[in-house]
Amino acid sequence: MAHNILVLPGDGIGQEVMTQVRRTIDWFGDNRGLDVNITEDKVGGSAYDAYGAPITDEIVDQALAADCVLFGAVGGPQYDTLDFSLRPERGLLRLRKDLELFANLRPAICFDALAEASSLKKELVAGLDIMIVRELTGGVYFGEPRGISDLPNGERRGINTQVYDTYEIRRVARVAFDLAQKRGNRVHSSEKNNVMESGILWKEEVQWVHDNEFADVQLEHILADNCGMQLVRAPKQFDVIVTDNLFGDMLSDVAAMLTGSLGMLPSASLGARDEATGKSKALYEPVHGSAPDIAGQDKANPLACILSLAMALRYSLDKSDDADLLEAAVDRVLGSGVRTGDIMSEGATLTSCTGMGDAVLAELSKSISG
Repeated sequence: MAHNILVLPGDGIGQEVMTQVRRTIDWFGDNRGLDVNITEDKVGGSAYDAYGAPITDEIVDQALAADCVLFGAVGGPQYDTLDFSLRPERGLLRLRKDLELFANLRPAICFDALAEASSLKKELVAGLDIMIVRELTGGVYFGEPRGISDLPNGERRGINTQVYDTYEIRRVARVAFDLAQKRGNRVHSSEKNNVMESGILWKEEVQWVHDNEFADVQLEHILADNCGMQLVRAPKQFDVIVTDNLFGDMLSDVAAMLTGSLGMLPSASLGARDEATGKSKALYEPVHGSAPDIAGQDKANPLACILSLAMALRYSLDKSDDADLLEAAVDRVLGSGVRTGDIMSEGATLTSCTGMGDAVLAELSKSISG
């Protein structure tokens, strides 16, 4: 049975990197029997330009019906003056909310060939493999009340509310513990229970899930500020980190830079598993933004988006062998010294976005030719 994929390239370099993903999907269709039906539409600024909104009800309906969504990037300086409700990022936030994508998986993997590109010493990051699980649909980004109000004294007040319920914490904790059982069997739960009541609740509920459902997994609680410090001091002490929406946003970007480039990091956003089908709603996207300064110049690094496809193959399309094949091809390309500008190093060969796609496809073809 064919899988249904919705492709939303978005803005800026999202268009360019997604082109390389589409080429990769075609290769798996031609050489590995991957059977997919692809629908492509707009999101973010491109959707605003075409439809007057960063996403439409029709596109959300397509996303709900798809087996997964492949997402590029959104945003650009030309949209900075729009009303907050119309900005490109609201399209992504609506997808996360309407698809109930509560668990954001952000791997931070340092390929051996890129260890020198990290801002940390090579010995601290070589072999790094961390999975950050970020709660994605609750917390301060969605809590009420929120807004900006005028005060009687002529000043203004900005309000955002950090709020979590038991079920929101427990379900994302289960995702983290389940992943840990397939990895190093260790979880760090990160919050600020020393100054925030929501942090106290987070710690208590994660502990409840551990004690009642995953007692075999090693659990440690760590304050979010200390977690950030430890990520740049001794990152390989971590296996799986589970944390809330705000701290996850920050900590995952810290972890991203340990690997050398945001252009290398994929992500997956997953919803609850359907009891009847065993499937989850899912959206896969590179961590990087739309990079308007290089958009349209064929300079972007497509590997984060290509590796996001590998995550889709693994988690949504039941093609773990194909995911392994793709990740290994990326590893060999990097080992051969082929680089886009963001990961360029002395002695390497500079290539374009298209050239990097060519290199990955060539390695894939070598892998099946013997």
